[in-house]
Amino acid sequence: MDIFPSAFIWTYNTLPWAWIILGLLTLQRLGELVYAKSNTKALMARGAEEFGASHYPYMVMIHGAFLISLFAFTTFYAPIIWPLAVIFLFLQAARLWVLATLGPYWTTRIISSPDFPRVIGGPFKLVSHPNYCVVTAEIAVIPLIFGHVWIALIFSLLNAAILTVRLRIENEALRKRTTKIA
Repeated sequence: MDIFPSAFIWTYNTLPWAWIILGLLTLQRLGELVYAKSNTKALMARGAEEFGASHYPYMVMIHGAFLISLFAFTTFYAPIIWPLAVIFLFLQAARLWVLATLGPYWTTRIISSPDFPRVIGGPFKLVSHPNYCVVTAEIAVIPLIFGHVWIALIFSLLNAAILTVRLRIENEALRKRTTKIA
């Protein structure tokens, strides 16, 4: 069953748009890992500690398997549902807003110290965990760009499971912070 009328699906056979999108997504994620590792190292040097390290490998596996499944099930010239690709672009703007707001405090791990401020400005005025909102939406939207309903469903459920664990741990670490910054 098609989720969008064919007018919204477009295949331009001279460029492999599906794999261009997936390649850019992969490069973005790898760049974020480098940025996160740098921030983690700097925060640890300032006396921070990691919380919930035991669940982190599972989160990495989920996100890695997500990317692998997208490449495995998306043909080189797969049709694109462009309205969803536009939604994905808006999600990227939201992701950059979160990264810019958190700045040196953004990591892929839960790194915290009671001496660190709790960021409450930018997207944090709207929701307490905007990055997880963006990631949750991305995990649903990205596979649907290529018509992969099952990938969206399976990884949305896996993401919900890991976030159940992660949010509990992260909220506890954040409660220990006493200073707030906008």
